Amino acid sequence: MKTEYIMNLTRRVVLTAAVGFFTNLTFAQSVQDGINFVDSQKYAKAKQNFTDLINQNPKDASNFFYLGNIYLTQFDPNFKEAQDSFNKGLALDPKSYLNKIGLASVKLGKGDRSAIAEIQQIVKDSKEKDAEVLFRAGEALTLFEKNNSPDLAISYLNKAIEKAQKNGVPAHYYYSLGDAYRLKKDPGNAMSAYDKAEVVAKNKASVYTRKGTLWIAAQQWQQAKQNIDKAIAVDPTYAPAYKALAGFNIKYQKNAEATQNLINYTKYADEDPYTQLEIAKLYFTNEDYANAKTTLNAVFDKVNDPIKYKLRAYILYGEGDYIGAKQNMDLFISQADKSRVQPSDEGLQGLIAAGMAKGEKDAAKKAQLDAIAQQKIAIAKAAKDETLKWDEELAKVKGGINSASVEQGPTSPAIEALKKKIAENPSDTDSLYKLATEYQNVQNWNGAILTWGKMISALPEWAPAYYSQGYAYQQAKNNDMAKASYEKFISLVKPAEIEANKPSLGYAYFFVAFMEKDTNPEKAKQDVAKSLEYEPTYQDAINLQKALNK
Repeated sequence: MKTEYIMNLTRRVVLTAAVGFFTNLTFAQSVQDGINFVDSQKYAKAKQNFTDLINQNPKDASNFFYLGNIYLTQFDPNFKEAQDSFNKGLALDPKSYLNKIGLASVKLGKGDRSAIAEIQQIVKDSKEKDAEVLFRAGEALTLFEKNNSPDLAISYLNKAIEKAQKNGVPAHYYYSLGDAYRLKKDPGNAMSAYDKAEVVAKNKASVYTRKGTLWIAAQQWQQAKQNIDKAIAVDPTYAPAYKALAGFNIKYQKNAEATQNLINYTKYADEDPYTQLEIAKLYFTNEDYANAKTTLNAVFDKVNDPIKYKLRAYILYGEGDYIGAKQNMDLFISQADKSRVQPSDEGLQGLIAAGMAKGEKDAAKKAQLDAIAQQKIAIAKAAKDETLKWDEELAKVKGGINSASVEQGPTSPAIEALKKKIAENPSDTDSLYKLATEYQNVQNWNGAILTWGKMISALPEWAPAYYSQGYAYQQAKNNDMAKASYEKFISLVKPAEIEANKPSLGYAYFFVAFMEKDTNPEKAKQDVAKSLEYEPTYQDAINLQKALNK
């Protein structure tokens, strides 16, 4: 679960801000408290805060909006609870623009992009007089990573900021503007918005954490760490900073430090079941399956949302319980709204199928499971989903490759020195190349496979990394993954690079042909012909071609 949950840090950490400005002081303080609780990822306290406000003033429709909006901004949106709250607000005041925006947000979160036009109409109907309506419209258009409209959001948020100038712009207006620029992949303007938030924010930890996660997204590790450290220094109780730091350490594969960060995050966040689910996810990401399972079990019966089954499936998958993982994924798929089923869910089902195939004795069933695995993992990869490193995970399932297996293999002083250098800069491709080569020199094939995988993550279009990974897989006796890597290498070699890569292409095509000779002899004939086109004197390819043409 390496990438999506880490990078979710850059989404959910930055959702709402810490300061509200309202005309009635007593009311304002209470609303401000609720906003602060959401910003600190204390969702249970935020929900209680706005529930109390509703009880104190049951005729104020806006309180129902603020309560419903928490269910949209928490880690896993609960569309039903949010919709129920917005509908109650509209029952009190059918003209409530905020609750109308809330209902449109639910539609947008479910993937119905007609909601964008609805939000535009709501803003038009409001005559753009209310800064809060403009702000919430802009925020709604940034809430969902796959269903949003950052340009329109930026327009509304800038108008909200302009409207609010007279009484002072709340910090969270700038935060959401930064979020919109992040969705637009415009880190410069995002950072500028956070700089403006820093001027007015009462809790600077909020700002530093957001800046830190923006630097993480940009893979600027030193600046990321500096900002996260500053956040903790100014407010040691600010929970999101520890979550961001856990993500940073997971990226560096500092598992022990990440576990301690998650312990602190748990300590300073609250016991809202959805927060605990997020913590369990992060433990899984950190390959701390015991803590992931313990955390999930503690809240499993308190959560009605089917998301709990998906998380349990991930944990059981991590433990190698593929049958249990499949049962839980099936429960999630059958109970969740279709809009919540993601390409990563297809990918996980593929990995589970691969795990089940590994122990299947019946040849026909094994072939069927392998086909399912390839099909579903291909869906996740085609969607560019990064919840897991799909090829690496498939290799781990089929060959038992993980960090522990690397550490158990051969090492050398050069390897240990390069590991330290990469720990300081994980995107140092020169050191990654040298480390992968050193692992090959000492025949630590698992280390070579995983390191070439990191090289591929850093330079996904660099063909030689796939060839080298294929060689390492082959030496590790994982021929299926070797074939996949060689095929990827072949697909990435550009016409101008063919001359320099002829020997490698000759061997790659030969290996693919050899693997296909029994299952797809016609394809094998084509591939071995390509092999000899690049390496006409390659005797193994000559022999294979003769055997195929008999």
